Amino acid sequence: MTDTPFSHLPSIAPGHVWLAGAGPGDPGLLTLLAAKALSEADVIVHDALVNDDCLKMARDGALLEYAGKRGGKPSAKQRDISLRLVELAKAGHKVLRLKGGDPFVFGRGGEEALTLIEHGVPFRIVPGITAGIGGLAYAGIPVTHREINHTVTFLTGHDSSGLVPDRIDWPSIAKGSPVIVMYMAMKHIGRISANLIAAGRSKDEPLAFVCDAATPQQRVLETTLGEAESAMTAAGIEPPAIVVIGEVVRLRPSLDWLGALSGRKLQPDPFAGRGRKESA
Repeated sequence: MTDTPFSHLPSIAPGHVWLAGAGPGDPGLLTLLAAKALSEADVIVHDALVNDDCLKMARDGALLEYAGKRGGKPSAKQRDISLRLVELAKAGHKVLRLKGGDPFVFGRGGEEALTLIEHGVPFRIVPGITAGIGGLAYAGIPVTHREINHTVTFLTGHDSSGLVPDRIDWPSIAKGSPVIVMYMAMKHIGRISANLIAAGRSKDEPLAFVCDAATPQQRVLETTLGEAESAMTAAGIEPPAIVVIGEVVRLRPSLDWLGALSGRKLQPDPFAGRGRKESA
């Protein structure tokens, strides 16, 4: 039998579940393990944020089950999704649970894995490129830059009840994190901005929304912390989106490599020779 590029990698066994990240959108950002899992799985239980082009890599005959959760829309209950994975594995299927981004970064992969443990189902975790890093890279915005920041904070814009998490220490984040990357924050961006400004962040600090990151539909809106809500409304942008706050946003005119492929002229480094020191 001729070896394939995947032959040296692990395979999904019957009765096992792989919890895998599909990355932020572009199927080229799938890991080799995730791509192999797509080629082997009997059943693929996928989220709303998994790009259709990724699902096209599933083997012929694989069953695709949608288990997406989108704010404000009818969604499967998390417990039901977890138990469905158990049911499919107990039936002897090779099961791939495919999530956008990374399953352990605001992806509830930990909850699903704990349910599998509870029911004695063997599993593997396959990390993916999280949208807060990969999606911003496709927008030409680095999460760190030596002249700007040595710290970055990732947070979610809403908790399990759909509200702004009340356990977030906004004053500490405002003071201690020069760059803040937020998932699922559009719904409450007005309140979040107000919290950060009240905690000492400048209303003129750069902010960017990256919608449908790493897909052909990607759209980037650059604005400021103080104008975030009104700019978002005026532009008519919608989730899914990553929101980033900090001086790194100013690097986009220089690092928008996707724009350059379409003819945009990239600008010189805006921080060259300025000797910036890290500050929040």
